[in-house]
Amino acid sequence: MNPLVTISIPVFKCEKFIIRCLESVKKQTYGNLEIILVNDCTPDNSMVLIRDFMTLNQNLNIRIIEHEENSGLSVVRNNGIKAAAGEYVFFLDSDDEITSDCIQLLVENALKTDAQIIIAQNRWINTFNNTTKDFGFPTIAEKKYYDNNLEIFSIYSKGRFPSSSWNKLFKKDFIISNEIYFVPGLFAQDELWFFHLLLKTDTLAIIDDITYLYYLHGESVIFNRKKKNFENYLTILHYMTKSYKEEKNKVLKTLIKSKIILFKEMVLVMQWKALKDGEYLKTNISRMQKLVRLNILEYFSAKFPSDVKKKNFFQNIPVDLAAKLFIWRFER
Repeated sequence: MNPLVTISIPVFKCEKFIIRCLESVKKQTYGNLEIILVNDCTPDNSMVLIRDFMTLNQNLNIRIIEHEENSGLSVVRNNGIKAAAGEYVFFLDSDDEITSDCIQLLVENALKTDAQIIIAQNRWINTFNNTTKDFGFPTIAEKKYYDNNLEIFSIYSKGRFPSSSWNKLFKKDFIISNEIYFVPGLFAQDELWFFHLLLKTDTLAIIDDITYLYYLHGESVIFNRKKKNFENYLTILHYMTKSYKEEKNKVLKTLIKSKIILFKEMVLVMQWKALKDGEYLKTNISRMQKLVRLNILEYFSAKFPSDVKKKNFFQNIPVDLAAKLFIWRFER
């Protein structure tokens, strides 16, 4: 059995990288592939290069989806899912590449486990100093297969699974039947999508092989975060809070609360590191204090780890003091 796998690639301002990306797909040892390229009205020569590549590689199953207007990565991802003919979907960003055995290894595990999600490992390629780092965004879990939603979300809530959509193999029907799509207009849309996905995930598998090469360069998203990007993180927190309020399962509700508290801390750290803006830090702490947090009784509960309790405490003391202590803790 060789199920069809759809590799979905966004196209926008990627003329420097797209051929490298496509060549890595061309070299796959797994043959039953379709490549969907979603052109989000790229203003550069990416599509010229792509069409030349298609002419030279007519044996490859490549389809192009043309957007009539620039719609953002969330809509690109959603249209890639909806257009996919494959039983499985794999997201590949146009400035990255995959190892030649990437899809082969993931499919072998999918056939073995029948998991809804299969996660592999990645390697960072730092173009600034020509170094590499294995497991740049690591998956850290004690087991290689999980078949319990609460256990899966518990590990995720502790930050053991990277929230990127790429380098994971997804059952397409699992995504579509649960109507889990990316929220349009969001920066860091993967973070919220993966959160929503894991609220529904019952089976997940992990392989230790490095299958994805993530390139760090001057145009990488992580080096170009501005204030508007961090406003998006507050939007994500509101979505997470909504899920918390709507959740009926008490155990899952507790795990969501832990995730929210840890996510708040991550956002504050990234914001301070990128902007070094004390007033904006205080603004965001004030906003976060209005969202989900531990109550007094929960400080005495074994349901929440000490690290979560500690972070929650520092997030919810008076704003000026919280900001001063945060900067002190971060800078010391």
